[in-house]
Amino acid sequence: MSANDKPPAARPAHPITDRVREAMAVSLRGCDELLPEADWLAKLARSEATGQPLRVKLGLDPTAPDIHIGHTVVLNKMRQLQDLGHTVIFLIGDFTSMIGDPSGRNTTRPPLTREQIEANAQTYYRQASLVLDPAKTEIRYNSEWSDPLGARGMIQLAAKYTLARMLERDDFTKRFKTGVPISVHELLYPLMQGYDSVALKSDLELGGTDQKFNLLVGRALQTEYGQEPQCILTMPLLEGLDGVEKMSKSKGNYIGISEPANDMFAKVLSISDTLMWKYFTLLSFRPEAEIARLKAETDAGRNPKDAKLLLAREITTRFHDVTAADAAERDFNHRAQGGVPDQIDEVALGGAPLGIAVLLKQAGLAPSTSEANRLIDGNGVRIDSAAVTDKALKLGAGTYVLRVGKRKFARVTLS
Repeated sequence: MSANDKPPAARPAHPITDRVREAMAVSLRGCDELLPEADWLAKLARSEATGQPLRVKLGLDPTAPDIHIGHTVVLNKMRQLQDLGHTVIFLIGDFTSMIGDPSGRNTTRPPLTREQIEANAQTYYRQASLVLDPAKTEIRYNSEWSDPLGARGMIQLAAKYTLARMLERDDFTKRFKTGVPISVHELLYPLMQGYDSVALKSDLELGGTDQKFNLLVGRALQTEYGQEPQCILTMPLLEGLDGVEKMSKSKGNYIGISEPANDMFAKVLSISDTLMWKYFTLLSFRPEAEIARLKAETDAGRNPKDAKLLLAREITTRFHDVTAADAAERDFNHRAQGGVPDQIDEVALGGAPLGIAVLLKQAGLAPSTSEANRLIDGNGVRIDSAAVTDKALKLGAGTYVLRVGKRKFARVTLS
């Protein structure tokens, strides 16, 4: 049986009620694939008839200390299913992080150290709790069952899956054909993620579209272990602020869920009018009918900024509060009119007189002097509201308000 085969789940003849249809609609909202739909419908009907909640699993490897709103696409779906009464399991992949997920990569991912994993994991659940209901969330670590597995257990697990099936995975296939090395430990990652589903007896596993193969391995392994196979639900990957690349902290196109409200609000407003509707579908909890109405009004001539403001307020309120969202909107309007935000970074530097490019770099407003010069060439730098055009400018001792682009400010005291 290949990873794409769909062994039938037990399908007791339970009625498909309106509540079951509603739950199915919630499941399908914004998703890329739900496989197999018929099995999930049967599970929902059984849950409704018996009062037994389903077990819904999401695993995240703590590969970085912060979660961005791209991660919340699947967390939002978890919350929707949680609100329907199902048990959601937030799984922290502290064991699998030591392997490194090869999904979507054409090179081996460097494994993290135990210290890095523990440091990152400390913040994951706290941040996820901004979306999930902590009182109704089961939090687990996959080291609970992966560490005790041991060498003997790992060999027995590996015997349940073939290399041919593993090489059906697209990124492995491409690397194998082009001669790019595939480390043996990478082959263990899908197996260990699949074994998580066995250990947790999950009914549904969520993930991004890049996780489809791993989720299907979970179905196959559950069947091997005599369990009813989980269904899988994949959500689209969210493009970042550039509208092109997947949202990623390394690409700098992300909105962190723990960053200041003013920055969060302004970043949402910076997305394109086209991308805004995908953000509404995947990030907003507004009814689909309301989103459709907003889009129709925008298509008919309403200013798209009106809808974008609603989205910015909703997201900022969710991760902060209403008061912070109100203040962020006032701050954004103030900046749009050329004003200076109420709260900006205070930076003290020595070495006066200092060249403007060096000053921008040392103040954290530009990553390098060459980038600072490029910003000056593009009329993107202001000192006390005056545009900087001279890259040779040197500033003497004093205090200056520097602005780079629309959102970066700093009050620099130079001595």
